[in-house]
Amino acid sequence: MKKKVAIVGGGTAGLFLASFLNTDKYDVNIFEQKTALGRKFLVAGNGGFNLTHAEELTTFKSRYTPHSFLDDALEQFNSIDLRNWLSELSVPTFVGSSGRVFPEKGTKPIEVLKSIEAHLMRKNVQLAYNKSFSGWDAENALVFNNSEIIKADYVVFALGGSSWKVTGSDGAWMPVFYEKGIAVAPFKSSNCAFQIKWNEQFIKNNEGNPLKNIAISLNSHIQKGEAVITKFGIEGNAIYGLSPHIQALLTVRNEVEVLIDFKPTIDLEKLIARIKQSKSKLTTTLKVQIKLSNAAIDLLKVTLPKDAFLDIPTLAHFIKNFPLKIIGAAPVAEAISTSGGVVLNAIDANFELKSLKNQFCIGEMLDWDAPTGGYLIQACASAGVFVANHLNQKANNPI
Repeated sequence: MKKKVAIVGGGTAGLFLASFLNTDKYDVNIFEQKTALGRKFLVAGNGGFNLTHAEELTTFKSRYTPHSFLDDALEQFNSIDLRNWLSELSVPTFVGSSGRVFPEKGTKPIEVLKSIEAHLMRKNVQLAYNKSFSGWDAENALVFNNSEIIKADYVVFALGGSSWKVTGSDGAWMPVFYEKGIAVAPFKSSNCAFQIKWNEQFIKNNEGNPLKNIAISLNSHIQKGEAVITKFGIEGNAIYGLSPHIQALLTVRNEVEVLIDFKPTIDLEKLIARIKQSKSKLTTTLKVQIKLSNAAIDLLKVTLPKDAFLDIPTLAHFIKNFPLKIIGAAPVAEAISTSGGVVLNAIDANFELKSLKNQFCIGEMLDWDAPTGGYLIQACASAGVFVANHLNQKANNPI
């Protein structure tokens, strides 16, 4: 008789786990609280469906905080493996100019999800909807909708974090885990906007304007990309990658200073020389020769005293090292992802809960962090495949 695997949550991690489990050995069941699978998976497709990233694995692994806990999973199922598997499902992908990986142009997120769902149907994975996890009974069987008891030989929780609550990723499971004695950390916004107290005239003129091709640094951490100026503060991939470091400091400080390099491709000496060589007015030089955006120039003007702005070495220094004070983060409800959840020392190297035998946690419900750029989906997919391989080995080598 087959053993039963219950997967609680039908997001990315749960979908990949089910896709790679051996259904000749296991009866596989997904319990999803919504009426459809992959709701947050589809949300990730808004504005471009970034599935993973094509950079080499050593660099890829370094994108996560903490660095090492996903290493084994990423080595078992990396971005190339993800692309190859999607290709087998007739979902071809391509690498964009930034190294990000997307489905072939014209392929909608729902089509990718439907291809995965069709694969699950071919494997006879059973799906149950409107199943809200309520906790455990006295024998550690699962309880759904406060009264429905489900027994399984193995349980894998893939309940998500606490962002995009409309998708079902609402973090409602956390108090239940806490009451069970499983260590959890509060959710924090990640890949979110950060609050800046802008100069009133500056924000009036520049709200919604981008800062392109910049680098933002915090201590030794540097993130390149672009950001958008908002009334609340700043958002975009150039700040998202610094989220865990900013949030860690905001827990002990009222403000965190980051530095913006408006021209990361030019070193300071060359920048000074280029400005000095120009015979145009200074503002024209910054705009035409240095190719600074109007927003960057305005920010320099409202921040620096006039004599400092007109002093070329001082100006160049601030172009390369512009201080920006962050005073807060956007709320969890507005974040792309969250850190927090089940703490990593509550699970073992196979993602199994130390306090509950044969019950596992994967995906965004664990306390880790990653920037946008395909790293979130890849991590969830890799963890799902890793636990599937682990359970498949247990089925092949029963003790």
